[in-house]
Amino acid sequence: MKYLSKILCALCVIFGSVSCADMMDIDSELVEFDKDHDINAPSDTVYSVLGIIHKMQVIADRTSLLGEVRADLVSPTNAASADLKRLSSFGFDEENTYNVPADYYAVINNCNYFIANADTLLARRGKKVFEKEFAAVKTFRAWTYMQLAMAYGNVPLVLQPIMTEAEARKAMEQPRVSITDICNFFISDIAPHVDVDFPDYGSIGGRVSKSFFIPVRLLLGDMCLWTGRYADAAKWYHDYLGHKDDPHVPQFSSVSWTDTEFKNIVNSYGEEPLSYIPMELDRYSGVVSDLPNIYNSTKKNYNYFQLMPSKGIRKLSADQTYCVLQKTDTKSDTIYAPKEGLLSSLAVGDLRLYGNYSIRQLNQDKYSEFGSESQQISKIVPNYVPTYSLAMVYLRYAEALNRAGYPQSAFAVLKYGLNSDNIGEYVDSVEIKAAGNLIAFDPLVFTEAATKGIHSIGCGNSEANAYYTLPMPSQQLATYADTVAYQIPLVEDLIIDEMALEGCFGGSRFYDLMRVALRRNDMSYLARPISEREGVRDDALYTLLLDKNNWYLPLR
Repeated sequence: MKYLSKILCALCVIFGSVSCADMMDIDSELVEFDKDHDINAPSDTVYSVLGIIHKMQVIADRTSLLGEVRADLVSPTNAASADLKRLSSFGFDEENTYNVPADYYAVINNCNYFIANADTLLARRGKKVFEKEFAAVKTFRAWTYMQLAMAYGNVPLVLQPIMTEAEARKAMEQPRVSITDICNFFISDIAPHVDVDFPDYGSIGGRVSKSFFIPVRLLLGDMCLWTGRYADAAKWYHDYLGHKDDPHVPQFSSVSWTDTEFKNIVNSYGEEPLSYIPMELDRYSGVVSDLPNIYNSTKKNYNYFQLMPSKGIRKLSADQTYCVLQKTDTKSDTIYAPKEGLLSSLAVGDLRLYGNYSIRQLNQDKYSEFGSESQQISKIVPNYVPTYSLAMVYLRYAEALNRAGYPQSAFAVLKYGLNSDNIGEYVDSVEIKAAGNLIAFDPLVFTEAATKGIHSIGCGNSEANAYYTLPMPSQQLATYADTVAYQIPLVEDLIIDEMALEGCFGGSRFYDLMRVALRRNDMSYLARPISEREGVRDDALYTLLLDKNNWYLPLR
């Protein structure tokens, strides 16, 4: 990615961070273009877009940490910085290193500048020069605003480039809007660009540049989830996953026991994300991710990692049931892994934590400057910070289906994988008819052999697991609708648990809990697991989190 480091942000009006009134500091020696510069040359597209990506590198680590450190799946170690510890305990203040909303507005203002100044009518050989970049930049802006609103609550919605101090102060004085308002606005703003291809700059730093961009359909799905437009969310996710030109079959790598003796594990778990923010590999080249030094033992941190899996994720993982479906010519048997006597305590239940995380004791001299433990989390890599992964997209699709009134289909995503055979067998005719195209996939692509339930990634043959079933009332309810209403919150609990098992360390957990807590108007849904992440409830933290105003960082 050295190429990026040599291209100063072409639209690089940046923001200060002294106070809310001064959030937008228009004085910057990084300004490369005059304020009346028009973007009307083809070369401007590359410089401008890569410049915005460079600004996104600045917020990449922080976006991930804000979504993970405040949740229930990781705990700060004694070596953690004071700012990380304060984030974890919700004692953050305006001076916290991770509380710099100005960096988000730097991305936004660069996007605003591009959108305002790009000559969208410019054409070469009958094709609009800026069409792909224009769509990509609008999506960058929408995604950044969603991250900002999730972290800070109500925020100023600034849609014009800020070039003067007077403009900056006026922008900051306008009424702040909620995440619902943010999402509703940008759903309309980016939907017209849903069929526009991403820019393709080839390989940059050994990475496919198309992966730098935010898939429009996925962002639309997320925003519809936040605004309660569940059928629309399910449609956007479905249309991305089942797209005729680029289908994404749920055929995931996994971690599994090699046989029914449960002595050895084979681990192929982990796939490159669908999209990500690329990071530099050395500071000379630009912005380097610090996540490896926060989560892993490195020479730079002398083995003193700052975050580790919490007791909460360890318990959730161990509470799962792993099973193997053993078939012969005459019968099929389901064999369940024991809960004791395994090669590691991390190998009890779901195997994803085992496959992704390791810690070992080191024989260090008592005078050594290095720590006595070495921790590695394979999901944390130096060269990118993920924005979307396939398994998590399927889980959000399941969340949308469930809340749209289709809990059987949603549960099928978890246990079986959606294909025509499984839909016909595990979803009743009433729901199949009602869901219609939301659960229809090309049978030649989404075959039984090519699809897998998300739960099977770490729990073996979940399709055969008698302990992992669609929730049903103990007795028949008065109407079909009553049964659906009974199932929806229970299936949602299973989806949120699966998001924890699959998405741990990925930066989305706090917002997954937040979304459901707000949807149910039950703040304890978020407060309870976070306050119990150390194994026992922290009553003070629980009480603090029952007030949703305490969820958000102060906007300075």
